[in-house]
Amino acid sequence: MPLNCIIKLTNSFNAQYNFNSMEEINDLIEMRIKKLNELRELKIDPYGGRFEPKDKAAVLKNVHAAASKEQLEAETVPASCAGRIISMRDFGKGCFATIQDATERIQLFFSKAVLGEQYAILKKLDIGDIIGVSGRLFRTRTEELTIEVNDFQLMSKSLRPLPEKWHGLKDVEMRYRQRYVDLIVNPQVKEIFAKRSAIIKALRDFLETHDFIEVETPMMHQIPGGAAAKPFMTHHNALDLDLYLRIAPELYLKRLLVGGYERVYELNKNFRNEGISTKHNPEFTMIEFYVAYRDYNFLMDFTEKIFAHVAEKVLGTLKIPYGDDVIDLTPPWPRIPLLEALKQKGVPDSAITDRDSAFAWAREKKLNIASGASHAKILDEIFGEFVEPELIQPTFIIDYPVELSPLSKRKPENPDLVERFELFITAREIANAFSELNDPADQKERFLKQVEAKTQGDDEAHWMDEDYVRALEYGMPPAAGEGIGIDRLVMLLTNSSSIRDVILFPQLKPEQ
Repeated sequence: MPLNCIIKLTNSFNAQYNFNSMEEINDLIEMRIKKLNELRELKIDPYGGRFEPKDKAAVLKNVHAAASKEQLEAETVPASCAGRIISMRDFGKGCFATIQDATERIQLFFSKAVLGEQYAILKKLDIGDIIGVSGRLFRTRTEELTIEVNDFQLMSKSLRPLPEKWHGLKDVEMRYRQRYVDLIVNPQVKEIFAKRSAIIKALRDFLETHDFIEVETPMMHQIPGGAAAKPFMTHHNALDLDLYLRIAPELYLKRLLVGGYERVYELNKNFRNEGISTKHNPEFTMIEFYVAYRDYNFLMDFTEKIFAHVAEKVLGTLKIPYGDDVIDLTPPWPRIPLLEALKQKGVPDSAITDRDSAFAWAREKKLNIASGASHAKILDEIFGEFVEPELIQPTFIIDYPVELSPLSKRKPENPDLVERFELFITAREIANAFSELNDPADQKERFLKQVEAKTQGDDEAHWMDEDYVRALEYGMPPAAGEGIGIDRLVMLLTNSSSIRDVILFPQLKPEQ
């Protein structure tokens, strides 16, 4: 195997992995390649075949936690595990090692007296190698549960050294770029993604218990719709069509309500060609669900139940530590109209009722507002600057201007507003919902206003979707729909400060 195929490393590798120099790294890799070739000369496959461990490290530790040294000696408890070598300590005629499987770490003891000629192969192993072992359980003098190995098999030879154990992989960008190393050396990272899986399962279980069915809708759309966002574009060669990666599944899910389904949901990937920050990622995951014959008031109650269920199921509590705060998910949560929330933060009545006054007030407060911005857009900018950062505990902001919610049903008592809420926790929007507009004439009129806004330069305005209007003309029952941001929910329940910490492989610029 050519050495230069292995040692093309980035200039920052040695600094982040806590080695003294590139020469030291290259020397380590060269030594590992030498061992790999020596193994092959011994007719030992360094990338072994099938090995079926009968045990998991965490299960062994839990099941035998109370077993004494004497009990284990008397019973001869067999054990079989597979995992990555995390540490090795050679004492000549014996060697202690620790392996890490998907659940936990467990100590191994290799004895020359037990292994015979096989013991010499240990000299060819390194930290990072993956092995399978069989043997019996015992306790050392320090009472650590250990497998005395009577047979082992090399499953994969590691050619690159792991980060130095006391420092680990600290560089944030390298952690995201080389998530596979991050998962090896930072156990808390694996816990985050295990919780993410549990959160998604709890959401699915809750919805299905309430008679929702899971569906799948297209990822590529001829018309991007269902949200105010700039789309990514692609091209379909077979159909010779320019298409857009979906920004939301909403309009397809509501077509299913027209078709006769009454409760549907989709766990979906969405793509919005927007900025990247600690709380925004252009590719993100949502769970979106729709229920016929209900409104946004039903969904506020339902949302409180969802969050309480997921928190109890995953964390066992409704009081969640997040940064310096403790978030209390105990229902009920405040429900504050948007315009009232603005007033509470000192926005004058004149700015709330008059566009020019709102523009002047925003400029006075140093907000960068476009000169042609509408009244609703200005109020939305003011809200984002002065209200949103204060919404730490769960809070529903309700009743938005029509212009900001072109797919929402109007409030009967005030047709300038719609029946919509956004849920904010830790100063972030985490859910968005509304009573669905099912009047085809009103929907078409609002689409046309969005088209006008797009021609005037609003890249995030909705497109006209004639087929969706046609679907509404067949009749859609009154309904309520909601989207919950999975990534932000996971951030909340894992006390993570950046959205990239809860996405396994976030998109990054190419390595230099």
